[in-house]
Amino acid sequence: MTLLAEINTDDEIAECVYKPIAGERPLWDFPDGTLAGREVATYLVSAATGWQVVPPTVLRDGPFGPGMVQLWMDGDPTVDLLDLARSDRPALRRMAVLDVVVNNADRKGGHLIPMPDGHVYGVDHGVCFSTDPKLRTLLWRWAGRPLNEEAVEMLELLSNELYGDLGAALEEHLTLTEVRKTRTRVATLLRTGIHPEPSGEWPALPWPPI
Repeated sequence: MTLLAEINTDDEIAECVYKPIAGERPLWDFPDGTLAGREVATYLVSAATGWQVVPPTVLRDGPFGPGMVQLWMDGDPTVDLLDLARSDRPALRRMAVLDVVVNNADRKGGHLIPMPDGHVYGVDHGVCFSTDPKLRTLLWRWAGRPLNEEAVEMLELLSNELYGDLGAALEEHLTLTEVRKTRTRVATLLRTGIHPEPSGEWPALPWPPI
């Protein structure tokens, strides 16, 4: 269940996306925790990178119980999402790295939010952080290519954070094994220094792509 809601504070009124936990459908390959918790966990990792890939996301109570609440972003409706996914935008390359870190199993074109200023947000991260390799994405443009300096610097920072405050925050939403596997994925990226290629053991592309 996905609902468009409104946030009211003393200083601001804003639209948001609200996904109550009560409306989630159980998934056989994500049996632990909640999809809402995985959305929040992905935002926490995104925030730690400083890249602002994921819009602000929190876990809050609402009219249908606790759920994920994410700030609504008004994307540019004139952008063709498949063309965007095939482009070489720096924002997408950052997103591709983040998707490896969180093990995103469903990066579709419809999960890209291109903004009028050129920034691109990513949304819908309920099927991330599996303990098994499940990367499934349209963003394979950089597969097999060396990570750029920006990505390496970010991963070094993230590696430290995952053993500190970030790791502790993720443990509120993920299992200990899922957090450990996240550390391992970061360490692997730093060791290999390249964007991974499809493994052949799991469908490389999401379906449908949009």
